[in-house]
Amino acid sequence: MTDFPMARLLLLSNSTNHGKGYLDHCMEEILDILDGRQRLAFVPFALLDRETYGAKAQERFRQVGIETRSLSLGNTAETLDWAEAFFVGGGNTFRLLKTLQEGDLLTEVRQRVSQGAVYMGASAGANIAAPTIRTTNDMPIVEPGSFDAIALVPFQINPHYVDPPPNTTHMGETRDQRLAEYLEENAAPVVGIPEGAWIRVDDRQALVGGTRPIRIFRRHETPEERHPGEDLSDLLEPSVST
Repeated sequence: MTDFPMARLLLLSNSTNHGKGYLDHCMEEILDILDGRQRLAFVPFALLDRETYGAKAQERFRQVGIETRSLSLGNTAETLDWAEAFFVGGGNTFRLLKTLQEGDLLTEVRQRVSQGAVYMGASAGANIAAPTIRTTNDMPIVEPGSFDAIALVPFQINPHYVDPPPNTTHMGETRDQRLAEYLEENAAPVVGIPEGAWIRVDDRQALVGGTRPIRIFRRHETPEERHPGEDLSDLLEPSVST
């Protein structure tokens, strides 16, 4: 059984809400969970143009007084030791995981988080906080060594979750059907996080945040909604992933 660390986590469905700027909808929550921490490492590996992505994040965090360094495979040890917090940006989850694996960074990031560094991730960055990336929405444009991720929480995550559209004529699978297929083969529950919502973890307490309810999918059970402000701490029990 995986040992899940005591940690401070902010797992965001998305980094930009419609009609808003980058991180505008969640910056207040980011600053609250940072709790005075001033040194942040941004992980840009989910996008191809890491330099532009890193510069965008650095400028946004500069506006709120947070010193930010963009992680690269050439500065990992120095940046990991320096950082008091991590923000893992969104993009393609397979590309992100493959790069972290190639840099031997999964264990390093997990260790720093267990030592007190704050972990924040949006979209793909939230996906890799789960035990695996099996519930990502992304295309496998590259092939990581395995689907195993950082495992900061014992449940799976599906960001950008959308309800099945009523009266649709589309014949492809809905998100709910895809998550049901996952549960046919896997026991760990899945939390669908719609855009504008997030999960915040403070050690052994987890809460729904943002403006929209999340949806919990469990094997052989009807999906359950929980609303902003409601508790999710039951999902932090390691037994839920067995």
